[in-house]
Amino acid sequence: MEIQGKVFKYGNHIDTDVIIPARYLNTSDPKELAKHCMEDIDQNFIKEVQQGDFIVAQENFGCGSSREHAPIAIKASGISCVIADSFARIFYRNAFNIGLPILESENACKNIKYGDILSVDLTKGIIKNITKDELYYAQPIPKSMQEMINIGGLVNYVKKKLNSK
Repeated sequence: MEIQGKVFKYGNHIDTDVIIPARYLNTSDPKELAKHCMEDIDQNFIKEVQQGDFIVAQENFGCGSSREHAPIAIKASGISCVIADSFARIFYRNAFNIGLPILESENACKNIKYGDILSVDLTKGIIKNITKDELYYAQPIPKSMQEMINIGGLVNYVKKKLNSK
């Protein structure tokens, strides 16, 4: 699966309270959560983000509380993939559980800038910076995880597996 979009770039230790502030956790509606995604760190994010765009960050993205609301808000905002040096382990699992692709690539995160245009092949782990004409590499998403992403997350994946028996 190949996706293309613009980059929103952030630093180290972006925690779930910044991704979706706790004051909005009285809902689990993805559209409502998306309206407030990243607002405490980037007031323009929700005004500028387009379907297919990327978040690129440095290390320990998604640290903090284990709320699933964070990857839900990111995905519902239109972000197609998050690329970071590293992810907090609970965020990593929650992202796949709700069908949000994530990739780890230190080299990509070091060289990609805000506003760059990327093309990402999730099946091969190839990140192309179209703006700079550079290639970076990440571990490809395993086939079973790609299937889970393609059908919208863990709940849909399990339903499909149970219905196929």
